Amino acid sequence: MSQPSRTRPDGSATALHEAYDTALLDLDGVVYAGGEAIDHAVDSLVTARDGGMRLAYVTNNALRTPDAVAAHLTELGVPAEPTEVITSAQAVARLISEQVPAGARVLVIGGEGLRVALRERGLEPVESADDDPAAVAQGYGGPELAWGRFAEAGYAIARGVPWFASNTDLTIPSARGIAPGNGAAVEVVRIATGAEPQVAGKPLPPMHRETVLRTGAKRPIVVGDRLDTDIEGAFNGDVDSLLVLTGVTDGAQLLAAEPRHRPTYVDADLRGLLTGQPEVVVRDGEFVCGGWTAAVRDEALVLDGDGDGDGAAMDGLRALCAAAWTHAGDGSCALDGGKPLAKLGL
Repeated sequence: MSQPSRTRPDGSATALHEAYDTALLDLDGVVYAGGEAIDHAVDSLVTARDGGMRLAYVTNNALRTPDAVAAHLTELGVPAEPTEVITSAQAVARLISEQVPAGARVLVIGGEGLRVALRERGLEPVESADDDPAAVAQGYGGPELAWGRFAEAGYAIARGVPWFASNTDLTIPSARGIAPGNGAAVEVVRIATGAEPQVAGKPLPPMHRETVLRTGAKRPIVVGDRLDTDIEGAFNGDVDSLLVLTGVTDGAQLLAAEPRHRPTYVDADLRGLLTGQPEVVVRDGEFVCGGWTAAVRDEALVLDGDGDGDGAAMDGLRALCAAAWTHAGDGSCALDGGKPLAKLGL
């Protein structure tokens, strides 16, 4: 049964860290950027955890091991255990283990995180197509991944070996900007072979299943910065989501979001976990949040009002989302939101 299209962000009278038992947090663009903690992230996460919320860190990056990610988080000031980190490497390793014999060899095109995850499932990582692998596993291997690794994948796939990918994110944030991600590397192998991989990472169900199995979450909320992985993954898993504007998604992309990319809640950063969420109220066909009123008039998005306080811009954005999503229905809003977003400083 399909879900009804969301037409506005939800409100919550209860602080989100009290309304949900587990936060399923993306890392890049949410907790840190370029390896450094994002403003307010550390204090917000510590407060949420001290208030009883469980924290789980869910990443499509298959390069680093859970131990390395947990150590990095602890260094930033958010003490974390490896068991609290769930990676797309773990999700794809489980997917492979369900389709090949126990102890089978798997050709690895990627980094240490993928090798550790495969061993955890009792599989043997190998380096060559000539090692008689039962599967090919491809994950992000960092900027130093040699071109010859793609050739090894191609040789094996051409022999009929099934191909699996941890994720297909085309880009990955780095300290110097946006770099090609595993999805770009997957495209190289796809073009060379004409094959299609089985994919495990966000936004697909294997990643959500891996996360629920490892966390035991009963009422989780997905927290992310990307519409096409984090928010779509929550949609596919039928769980609520919080979009934070500290990563790749901007206001214009949010207004244009199609139904599977519309988050339950929207906030500026992780402080949104510690508060309730204001309701967007419908009045005479227009949408009110805080001191702002948004509407579609003469096929244009408009925003009236003079919201004040720390959350004023977010109130205006929530109202604009309601106007844009309602206008779009089951599609994507093509109306220009530039002027009202500029009014909000977004």
